[in-house]
Amino acid sequence: MGIQRLNHAVLYVRDAAVSSDFYCNVLGFREVLNLGGKAIFLQAADSTNDHDLGLFSMGEQSANSVAGQTTVGLYHLAWETDTLHELQRISGVLREVGALTGASDHGTTKAVYGRDPDGIQFEVSWLVPAELLHMEQGGMKTAALDLGATIAKYGGQTFGGLGISHRPS
Repeated sequence: MGIQRLNHAVLYVRDAAVSSDFYCNVLGFREVLNLGGKAIFLQAADSTNDHDLGLFSMGEQSANSVAGQTTVGLYHLAWETDTLHELQRISGVLREVGALTGASDHGTTKAVYGRDPDGIQFEVSWLVPAELLHMEQGGMKTAALDLGATIAKYGGQTFGGLGISHRPS
């Protein structure tokens, strides 16, 4: 059997406690283990993983990442949400805290983008369900996302597609 999905990611950050507050308050993660602020492990709200995100403190003297500018490195992390209403809620929270950096319609996925306190980019996306893919024209793309029109098209409570690893019963 091949790889199924990403189980967790680990990030080096300036201050794990600051980053933990961001991911918990903005994206709904919860702390599952805190090793005195040096390392903090978080779990997404509906996850069955023991942790989804590890945060390791590097200290305030740490330089900004230049990955993608002058070095290779991680571009962004991407998480799925179950409904478009949840994507809309997350978009609003990101906007409120000044962390929203964009929104894209990728045809098969609808995504919003943000940056955490250390400037690490992430994506939150909703996957078009397989039975509704016929409503998409042209396959994968990158265009501006009109979230209101997308909700009108698919419904705000429609569960996302095959990438969703856990659905309420």
